[in-house]
Amino acid sequence: MSRAGAGDVGEAHDDASRARRFDAPGTRVRRGARLALLAIIALVLGVLSLGWSSVAIPPPDVVAALVGPADAVDASVRTIVRDIRLPRTLTAALVGAALGIAGLLMQTVFRNALASPFTLGVSSGASLGVALVVLTAPLPDYADAPSFVMLVDQLGHLGTVVGAALGAFGVLAVMLTLAARVRDVTIVLLLGVVMSSLVGALVTVLVFFADARRTRAFVEWGLGSFTQVHWGTLPTFALAVLVGVVGAGALVKPLNALLLGEAHAESLGVRVRASRLGALAAASVLAGAVVAFAGPIGFLGIAVPHLARGLLRTADHRLLVPGSVAVGAVLALACGLLAELPGSSLNLPVNAAAALFGAPVAIVVLLRMRHAS
Repeated sequence: MSRAGAGDVGEAHDDASRARRFDAPGTRVRRGARLALLAIIALVLGVLSLGWSSVAIPPPDVVAALVGPADAVDASVRTIVRDIRLPRTLTAALVGAALGIAGLLMQTVFRNALASPFTLGVSSGASLGVALVVLTAPLPDYADAPSFVMLVDQLGHLGTVVGAALGAFGVLAVMLTLAARVRDVTIVLLLGVVMSSLVGALVTVLVFFADARRTRAFVEWGLGSFTQVHWGTLPTFALAVLVGVVGAGALVKPLNALLLGEAHAESLGVRVRASRLGALAAASVLAGAVVAFAGPIGFLGIAVPHLARGLLRTADHRLLVPGSVAVGAVLALACGLLAELPGSSLNLPVNAAAALFGAPVAIVVLLRMRHAS
């Protein structure tokens, strides 16, 4: 076994020991307080997001528009907050939660600190699924140079979500097969880069042969945005994220056992193969839903699980699952605020804002891996 692999095994044993260690009442209270604080921060960022855009709205007016009587604020302010900005804010929180849980599942299954939908090519697989639907599916006769949102509305959201989930699951299955044969962390990561390049090449071919209106819509989607979801599509997106999060919550015990390795998990009665497939299916649904509705947003899947472990100081998935949901929502809402340009109708790509938050965390993890090897 390589030094990197030995380091992973040792780290996994340490994580499992921490996950099984009895928590003193004071420790449980502190962790509960941190989760509550994260929820409060997410709520505050959500209120700021509802007021932070081309038309600035003070927080008191935002709250009044949400929970106050109909005459508490001007009708235009109420419409802006409820009908335009609230779907965007809820989408940001759902995207962060989904990517956080997907990254947590993949890091546990692959036992790889840098595993995420982005680094292992899963986002690329989901992008391929979306490309196959958006760039090749027949358009209705009335379609007229649509944006991505209009195009998906005309094609149907179910096909886009299913295509993204199947693409994500396909790449995950390939990477899991390769990881079972190659134990070296560096090689697995390099294989993920190669897989991303290969799938990206297929997407490029599809874009090359697509007509101009589809290509423009697809490029717009690829930049990443929280504004592509509206009230008509938000329930579908929320349901997909809920299914993935509930699936992850149902796997907390097998995931904790997997921290000690497959052999030890099997000795505890865990159905390892079924647990890994369940975790991959949940990660595929989560990553696929995000890619289908918000675009291929990177780095959050890496950063969120590590930040959750650091804040909660545990490897226990019973805490990491809700912790990743809370941290993911906070980070995504912060990215949404960073992407907004007050006083302007323009929005920066969410991918750029996510990289500003996630890239430093990835750098720190790489440096820690180097010192541990």
